[in-house]
Amino acid sequence: MRIDIFSIFPEMFSGPFGASIIKRAIERGLVEIHTHNIRDWATDKHQMTDDTPYGGGGGMIMKPEPIFAAVEAIRGDDPCPVILLSPQGRVLDQQVVAELAAHERLMFVCGRYEGVDERVRQHLVTDEISIGDYVLSGGELAAMVIVDAVVRLLPGALGHELAAAEDSHATALLEGPHYTRPLVFRGWEVPAILRSGHHAQVAAWRRRQSLQRTLERRPDLLATASLSAEERAWLRSQGYTGPFAHDSNDT
Repeated sequence: MRIDIFSIFPEMFSGPFGASIIKRAIERGLVEIHTHNIRDWATDKHQMTDDTPYGGGGGMIMKPEPIFAAVEAIRGDDPCPVILLSPQGRVLDQQVVAELAAHERLMFVCGRYEGVDERVRQHLVTDEISIGDYVLSGGELAAMVIVDAVVRLLPGALGHELAAAEDSHATALLEGPHYTRPLVFRGWEVPAILRSGHHAQVAAWRRRQSLQRTLERRPDLLATASLSAEERAWLRSQGYTGPFAHDSNDT
């Protein structure tokens, strides 16, 4: 996969992309990440990328010319997705992450100030994504979040081949509790079932813990989770009154 990121602060990405999973994925040749300074495509001597809004109002607006020039120069004839990080975009979730991970190439445009000229939205970008209902100073942090989530799904990026599939939200459920050594810490002991060696029973316990945690913390997720009839009945017995998605496992 190749990822291109357009920003007026490309130096922000060197730290996050130079460590941990993303760094290893780059070293293994699983992903190429290229950052581009939008100012390099500004045509005035001050390399201006923003200007005052027509109609008045506070704040500055990112100009269309350098953004168009930067994206078109790097993209060439490749019809890859060009994504604007924007609070007006569709909200990121694991389904969106999986959709993005299926592409061979992605481009991200990081907005700043009060936003970008509307013509960038209408005629250049192909998608807009938000990482949540709050305000950031720019799209750079949002781009880092999305890239991290996408790279995790690339085959070979994680040490355990099933790790990504077992993450919270990957199955529309939260993960249950995890334990490691020591067996007893300050009097708190690892559950006996996890030391039993009975893999089927351990799997069943983990599934039940996942359902319980999701019910307690994010019951809204249960509406889209793939659940058996038995699991639905158990959740009803625990007080869940919300809807369930269609489940092909029903008989």
